[in-house]
Amino acid sequence: MNYEIIKASLDHSETLTNLMQYYIYDFSEFIDAHVEENGRFGEYPLNDYWAEDHHFPYLVRFSGNYAGFVLVKWIKTETKSYFSIAEFFIMKKYRRTGLGRSVAKDIFRLHKGNWEVFQVLKNEPAQSFWKSVIKEYTGGHFIERLEAGKRITQEFVS
Repeated sequence: MNYEIIKASLDHSETLTNLMQYYIYDFSEFIDAHVEENGRFGEYPLNDYWAEDHHFPYLVRFSGNYAGFVLVKWIKTETKSYFSIAEFFIMKKYRRTGLGRSVAKDIFRLHKGNWEVFQVLKNEPAQSFWKSVIKEYTGGHFIERLEAGKRITQEFVS
């Protein structure tokens, strides 16, 4: 499979901002998101991804064309620290090709350590995707839990 994962720099901010519109459009099926008067969805807070050390933005290219992105966060609380997929997007034309599965596993390999991956409860396709990918990646060594009826979480170590 001919793809690459690019660590997005500030020079990529316009590309990521534009791809985010497609992501929010897709995700609006599961959340209360509406276009504003200008016909666009509101801006996603991407500035943290270039201003803070614990945010990792990636663009995905497939056969030389932009195909999606991944936003990873390093989260540290008083009791634990872990990586988390903040947002994960593969454009529809590239889905069901194995691209998303390959990208997800590569991201896990890039960030070794504890992981928690969350999905909105209504987003059953995402739950199915992440459970399958994480099960394959970890050989079934992960914990899955339901949080307050709002989301599904998988925890594992990469």
